[in-house]
Amino acid sequence: MKKIIQKLVFFYIILIDKNSKPAAFASIQIVDFYFETVQNELKSQVQKLRNFGEKLHLFPKKKPLKLLICGNTFVSGEHGIFMEQHQDKKISIKKITKAILRYVNDNKNLTIDAFLLKDFTNESLFIADELKDYNYHPFSIEPNMVLNVDENWTNLADYLASMKTKFRVKAKKALQLSSELVIKDVTQENIEDQLPEMAALYKKVATKASFNLANFNLATYRDLKKSFGDAYVLKTYWLQNKIVGFMSGILHKNSLDAHFVGIDYELNRTYAIYQRMLYDYIDIAIEKKVKTINFGRTASEIKSSVGATPQDLTVYLRHKKSITNRILKLFLQRVQPTAFQQKFPFKNETNLHEK
Repeated sequence: MKKIIQKLVFFYIILIDKNSKPAAFASIQIVDFYFETVQNELKSQVQKLRNFGEKLHLFPKKKPLKLLICGNTFVSGEHGIFMEQHQDKKISIKKITKAILRYVNDNKNLTIDAFLLKDFTNESLFIADELKDYNYHPFSIEPNMVLNVDENWTNLADYLASMKTKFRVKAKKALQLSSELVIKDVTQENIEDQLPEMAALYKKVATKASFNLANFNLATYRDLKKSFGDAYVLKTYWLQNKIVGFMSGILHKNSLDAHFVGIDYELNRTYAIYQRMLYDYIDIAIEKKVKTINFGRTASEIKSSVGATPQDLTVYLRHKKSITNRILKLFLQRVQPTAFQQKFPFKNETNLHEK
């Protein structure tokens, strides 16, 4: 199999108001997108789109697509655009869009094939839909799974007590299966010794993903721990003196954002490694008294079984070439998030699909 090497370039766009004060901010990343990274049910359709585009010289032949992304490539949610409250947000997003195009057009050495703005919640669509005026096409992606932390939970036992019997039994079984795991905090002092094994475990998770814009360089954890200290959560899971998993996340204001994990899948079922990580995220959130956990995309059903609910996300995409962009619109109309069965684990919840 061909080895894919991905590069990432980033810059920022800042809008200034008439008083020379910052009015809006956009985080921009440029990545090489490989069609081969799509491994879900859309794989055959994407391949057909690629072949068709290459024949008409609409896509670079046998080369990655140069993709400009407004948003965080490695985190789900609205992390790309920030605006001052008093600003007209519809006007601001149009100005940001124009600024992106101007930047690309003014940099003759920069070749961009397509533009992607991500991830807008339903509450922001009345603003984001302004992008349609610039020939961006919206489509839904996998939801961000969010758990609202009950203020009455003082420890994990309270969380478990709030669950229906079926889910509480499942949780206790996972905690029992994972009881042999030794969990250690990763610090600036010991991170170097653990990074190689963590990177290998992350690769196992990344290769299983149905879709990846880019692969995360775990060496970044050094800077994250240095910059954020205890606010950046990084733990490794050991079995018989061997790392079999890791989890990461950041505590910010009233939220815990779950980041990347690594798992030894051969041992995952026997020792409930991933499930233990989910319960550990919840335990940390309760201890730190945050209000929400953003679990991110993927594994939506198992995340819903611990209490997370889906937050719909929409992205906007346009190709630089108008003909390709019209073809792209037809393709994107067929793109739908993978369906999953939402679980309702808490006693005070009602499954609306149940009679």
